Formats: sequence, structure tokens, C-alpha cells
Amino acid sequence: MTNYSVAIVGATGLVGTAVLSLLEERHFPVKNLYLVASQQSTSKVSHFRGEVHKIHDLANFDFSLTDFAFFCVNNQLASVYAPKAAQAGSIVIDKSSYFRYHPDMPLVVPEVNLEALASYRNTRIIANPNCNTIPLAVGLKPIYDAVGISRINVATYQSVSGTGKEAVTELMEQTKQLLTDKPVHPKIYPQQIAFNVLPHCDDFQENGYTREEMKIVWEMQKIFADSAIAINPTAVRVPVVCGHAAAVHIETKDKLTVKQALDLLSQAPGVKLITGAQPYATPLQDAAGKDLVYVGRVREDISHEKGLSMWIVADNLRKGAALNGIQIAECLIERFL
Repeated sequence: MTNYSVAIVGATGLVGTAVLSLLEERHFPVKNLYLVASQQSTSKVSHFRGEVHKIHDLANFDFSLTDFAFFCVNNQLASVYAPKAAQAGSIVIDKSSYFRYHPDMPLVVPEVNLEALASYRNTRIIANPNCNTIPLAVGLKPIYDAVGISRINVATYQSVSGTGKEAVTELMEQTKQLLTDKPVHPKIYPQQIAFNVLPHCDDFQENGYTREEMKIVWEMQKIFADSAIAINPTAVRVPVVCGHAAAVHIETKDKLTVKQALDLLSQAPGVKLITGAQPYATPLQDAAGKDLVYVGRVREDISHEKGLSMWIVADNLRKGAALNGIQIAECLIERFL
């Protein structure tokens, strides 16, 4: 098997560390590993396969040394350094939202639209979808293929790790402060997140939706190559450390019974169907630290003849980010390299 030189850009962040762990767990064919971050992180080290790896400064890193570069940084850094990495010959798999809506950049969920990878040579940059979009696309793919979907109404319940390390720290600190009767002073979020929920993820847009909500619209339509899907999202931040959940209500083009939906979902790649006395998964008990998309509470919508409702949960750092990117690289190796 051919081995590849790999860079993780943003290696000290939550998604970057998840990529590092998954590369080892999945026995990815790594020849040389380069952990890359900002200058203030260069004093840190990480471990991979029993070896110590130092952190390289992003500003000075030579991407010609790498075959794959997993970008786990913000839009600003991705916009500058991802094209440099691609021009140097690396295949960039980018987790930021910067390239997702560019018509020449494939936006890929391997279980859903693997064929989009065929165009990766045009730019050598592949966009990884949002941490909400990925589990929604995986969970709805078998139904979409079977009978079509005309409308999606979804409310997401998003953990603080989706915002980053500082948000996790803020939740922990606020919880301690509240339990010891100390004042709470929010920094990362506009209001207290501990023991609270905030229907405010990312910035509000002119249409009244947040950018996080509009990402679901733009990305689902692009991934399914179907701009006619009507999507109405609400994104809510909840005081959970890891794992995003979604209450999903869909209207299909043709009638699909619950039994038919369960049969489809039970065979869908990447999906774990939950049935029984407690027919649902939770972020804490099921999804955190796992790689599957959990689908449960599948039921007919009592308000719509062709409606179905379901509950979808996934680890936002793994399948919602790091794992999806690694699966993209694995598919490239298997089919295109």
C-alpha cells in the first residue's frame, strides 16, 4: 500500500486533535505527519503512533512536503493557506465554510455524493460540509433516493464544542459559577449558555435566519444537487459538550410508510437505526466518541399525508467534521489516486 505525507492544519484545536486520533484509529497510510498551527502553538507537541511530533508554524510551512492537508482552521486562514497548499501539490480537505459554495469546489459526504470527488483535480481543494449538514445528509439520503424529498423542516440542538475549545471552557466555568452562587459573565456566547438554550448560532442574516441555519440550506441543496428542496432550519445552541442533535420533519414526493423508511434506514451506510422502548439516541449516551449517524423516533407526520419525522444525532467533532474529511481522503486513495 502506498503511504502518504499528511499535514493537519489547526492540529491543536478540537477538530484537529480529532483528525489526529482518527488517523491512528483507522490506520490511515501515513508516511510522514506534519502538525501545523499558529506560531503561539509551536511550543506544544502531540503524539502519534507512539512518536512525539512538534508543531510547525503555519506561516512558514512548506506544503510541497505533503500529499494531503486537512485544514481545521477558520475561514480567514483557510482562504489564504488552502490555495497555497493546493498550488504546492497537496490535496486540501477543508473544514471551513470558505470554499463550500464555490461552484468549482466539490462539497462531499462520501455516503451521499461520492461521485462529486471526480472533479477534485480542478482545484485540489475539497470542502467538508458543516457539522449539521453531514448527519442530515447521511440520514436522509436513503429516503431521498427512494421517493424524493420536497421539503425539510429541521431544528438543530448544537453542542458547545461546535464553537471550539473556549466555548467548552465557558460552559464548564459557568456551570461551576452557578453551582457556587457566583456571577456569570458570558464571553464566547451573547448570553449565558449553562442551564440555558440559545436560538442563535453564528450571525443573523438579513432574512432573519442565522448563517449557521443558511449553511444547512445551501449545503444540502448542493450535496443533493437539488436546488428545489425547500428547507426551513432553526439552529439552537445547547449546554452539551459534544454531539449535535436534530428534530427533522420531511415531506416526501411520494408516500413512504414508517416500515418502508425503517427498512431503508436499517441498510443505509453510516447509519445506526434506533428502535425499541427508547427509540432514540442522545449525544452523551450514544453519539459522543462514535462515528455513526444515529436515527430514531421515525414516525409518520400526523399533520401531513406524505410527512415523516425523525431524530438524528451524531458526534459533531468526528462524523460532523474530522471523520468525514478522512473518509474523503480514503475514497480518493481507493478510487482516484
